[in-house]
Amino acid sequence: MDPRNIGMIGAGAWGTAVAKVLAENGHQVQMWSYEQDVAQAINNTHENRTYLQGVLLPELIRASTNLSEVAENKDYLILAVPSLYLIDTVKQMIRVSSVQEGSTPIAILTKGFIDGPGGPGLLTSAVENYLPGFYKDNLVYISGPSHAEEVARGKITGLISASKHAKYSIQFRELLRGPTLLVFSSLDIVGVQAAAALKNVVAIAFGMLDALKELNDKFGDNTESLLLAAGLNEIQLLGNALGASHPQTFTSIAAVGDLDVTCRSIYGRNRRFGREIIHERKIAHFSDLQDILQHIEQIGYLPEGIAACKHAFSIARNRKLKTPIINAVYSILNREAEPFEAIVDLLKKLSGVEADHFVDPEKPEL
Repeated sequence: MDPRNIGMIGAGAWGTAVAKVLAENGHQVQMWSYEQDVAQAINNTHENRTYLQGVLLPELIRASTNLSEVAENKDYLILAVPSLYLIDTVKQMIRVSSVQEGSTPIAILTKGFIDGPGGPGLLTSAVENYLPGFYKDNLVYISGPSHAEEVARGKITGLISASKHAKYSIQFRELLRGPTLLVFSSLDIVGVQAAAALKNVVAIAFGMLDALKELNDKFGDNTESLLLAAGLNEIQLLGNALGASHPQTFTSIAAVGDLDVTCRSIYGRNRRFGREIIHERKIAHFSDLQDILQHIEQIGYLPEGIAACKHAFSIARNRKLKTPIINAVYSILNREAEPFEAIVDLLKKLSGVEADHFVDPEKPEL
């Protein structure tokens, strides 16, 4: 593909890693950063020291704190801000004339759900409510098993470029594709989004179980694989309820691949958060899940699975879906249950046996 001028809206680790790939493909990338020091570091030292330390960025990448400047007159726009701030960012972005005219294709890298008047829903649907009508069914969603730290360092990675409109799915596929980035097209934008959001919830549960494995010899690798398989079932259940169009989405890198790497990789923030709930009593000083979200900065990093869990629990409850993992994580984050008891109770539910037939592992000292 000939060199293009691209606007990356968001300068976190993932947005920076994708910007680096695009620049290495020969494209000019301008990044929008909310934080002045991040923009200055990218421009002056060619490094995002706050979110992706140790990675040298190509000179084709520049950064600005002026959102309108970054969004205006670009060949492509990519949104990479966290779900908690996505809509506020889009509201500012729609003032840009080229977006108002619908002349710039837009893709989303963010994972999660957005709360709306009708309850929580998919990111693309929420964003479409604010963008001009041209963007209806033309947005692209990009996901897959892709930790920023590895993508930025050239580790071979697979991504899915999903859209209801094949033309735009293919355009972003070709834009991103490179020597170490394998990109595939999909028409199942619903299933890919559901998988991307829900795997973070499962990863919080996995992190807790992973920590408990170090404290109690009744938990092991087999237990973790049990949780992974059950988690994939819940992802598919909710994905289908939301309108996923292709069953194979859930056996692809969009679901099983992303779920596996998010749960098992040392780079996974949601896995880390789950482990710290056990080892560091990370949520002990919060009153409930909403309190965690309102003071998310106190965690020190952003586990997207917290907000996703709140919304997934609401979706499952409203649709009367059986989601024991989502329910367990919700009860823990909402301070309704202690982590160890909730995880043991979850395993009981997954086993399908009555509680008195299930031998509780001895509770570890936390």
